Amino acid sequence: MQSTIELNQTQAMDFLLNVAVVRPVFMWGPPGIGKSALAQRFSDAVGMECVSLLGSQLAPEDLLGIPKIDGECSRFYPPANIVRKQAFVLFLDELNAASHEIQKAFYSLILDQRVGEYHLPQGTVVIGAGNRAKDAAIVKPMPSALINRLVHIHLRADHRQWLDWAINEGAIHPWVVEYIQLRPDHLWSEPPKHEEAFSTPRSWHMVSDALHSFGDQISDSMVDALVYGLLSPSHAAHFKAFLKQVHQKHTLHAIIKGDAYWPTGPQDRDVLYFLAQSFRAHLCKELPPDEASVRTVHQQLGIRAKDMLRDLARISVEIAQSVMGEDEAGQRLPAWFLIEVARDLPRLAGLERKATA
Repeated sequence: MQSTIELNQTQAMDFLLNVAVVRPVFMWGPPGIGKSALAQRFSDAVGMECVSLLGSQLAPEDLLGIPKIDGECSRFYPPANIVRKQAFVLFLDELNAASHEIQKAFYSLILDQRVGEYHLPQGTVVIGAGNRAKDAAIVKPMPSALINRLVHIHLRADHRQWLDWAINEGAIHPWVVEYIQLRPDHLWSEPPKHEEAFSTPRSWHMVSDALHSFGDQISDSMVDALVYGLLSPSHAAHFKAFLKQVHQKHTLHAIIKGDAYWPTGPQDRDVLYFLAQSFRAHLCKELPPDEASVRTVHQQLGIRAKDMLRDLARISVEIAQSVMGEDEAGQRLPAWFLIEVARDLPRLAGLERKATA
């Protein structure tokens, strides 16, 4: 299912608190976006137990129960995992990965909150979730009758909210937090079409857990195994360079302040590239897009940035060029700043135009 409207975690939580209590809601999103965590947060907020059923692993009897002779007739006894005396949150995860028989069994459960003769306690909330067909996940088409029984929302990753949560919870390793602060665009990537690890909020959480377990003295070989086993290859390479930067004390803010310098050794080329891309992200964040909004603080940063670009070009013109070019999302530095670079660093700007021609 496609949608032009996507909600971040805070917006989705507000939606659930107002809609899921009166109508069943289905959350669409790629793997690792936080659908299960959101259902648990909702359950905690409304003070109900969260009972999860995994659609991809259900058989019909797991939901409908099994028949038992009762006098002259038989009755279906529902499974214990959905029988409760108090209202609860029933979370149907990977619902669209379930077989069509299971999906049909959910009809009455979702619409009437009933399984056979068993009715869920009054006030029970039903929430479904599933991946999209484009996520290279196991999904099956949902029947129109089932789609029409649900209110559909689509989730998106939001690095600001994730960082707020990570910092407030204190459970995410500081290296991961600092890296995502520098490269917020690396929090999530589109699932690949082939079998390959890719970055999600969940995979970064797993990186954090493993780093806590290893401790600060994790070896390079273990770093390789960890990050390439959990993250998109390009993100893994950048995170490795970031860790090398951490260990070597080369920090972007120190370079901007003039307390440190770009690393010049051939063995530090990966660190240099990471720092340059972080520098680029910093300029995109701090410099206003239009010249009319430029203030003294922006002018000062622009002057320092041009000095840093000149120093960087002395080490590697190619890496300096990467700062001035488009990023993976097609974003460029503000035009007014690029004009200043062309005026004050014509050789570098000329090479940049030639490289992009």
